[in-house]
Amino acid sequence: MTMTDLLKAEEIKNALEAFAAETFDHRKFFEMVGMRAMSAENVKKVFQVLDVDGSGFIEEEELKFVLKGFSQEGRDLTEAETKEFLKAADKDGDGKIGIDEFEAMVHE
Repeated sequence: MTMTDLLKAEEIKNALEAFAAETFDHRKFFEMVGMRAMSAENVKKVFQVLDVDGSGFIEEEELKFVLKGFSQEGRDLTEAETKEFLKAADKDGDGKIGIDEFEAMVHE
């Protein structure tokens, strides 16, 4: 499964362009790509695409490349953006984002 199986390519492209500079805002990004309106089940499918190693978690190293999970044209997040994103999602403090934490963050 690819991201374009779940989301519209044009919306992904527009969202990536909006955050081409170091201004990543996960809430606005999720809204722009249409994820906030998705069912919890479909958000979890997006999570599975982003969970590159299939561990059931998005670890900090994977999070750095999250925009590339949406499109190869996506940029890497900066270290500060990565840490802020992780802090916003990691509610149990284990240093990684679980599938339920991801779904809760998208729909917050």
